[in-house]
Amino acid sequence: MGLFDRLFGGKEKAVAALAAAPMPAEPPAPREKKVKEEPKTAKQLATDKKEPYVNIVSLDVDLDNLHQGAFELDWNEIFVARLVKAGYMIKKDDTDAEIVDRWFQNVCRHVVMETWEQEEAIAKSGMWVRSTDVGNGRSEVS
Repeated sequence: MGLFDRLFGGKEKAVAALAAAPMPAEPPAPREKKVKEEPKTAKQLATDKKEPYVNIVSLDVDLDNLHQGAFELDWNEIFVARLVKAGYMIKKDDTDAEIVDRWFQNVCRHVVMETWEQEEAIAKSGMWVRSTDVGNGRSEVS
């Protein structure tokens, strides 16, 4: 009698014992780490709704020359598509940045023109407005 037969009582008993033994369970799948989703930005929300989006991200002013400054804008493709439809694309190879810049310059131009027209109307009417600082954050207008 061989060692196997002495340890297990013969091949038939060993095969029967193995067949009756429960199968080992598969190891549990590793837990997936829950990734905390960041809240969507206003740009992402607008884009998901297929709405145009534009925003001023920053404004830089040259403190040595307060007449100089720069705006940083952010936008989505839907906003650019609206600008193209409105005629802000001049050349077929205009970049999105060039199209948005052209629009922003136009907005700034309108603000300047509106202010100038108001000042011209006041000057032509002979009505001059004078503002005097009376302190405590208050002004007197005459």
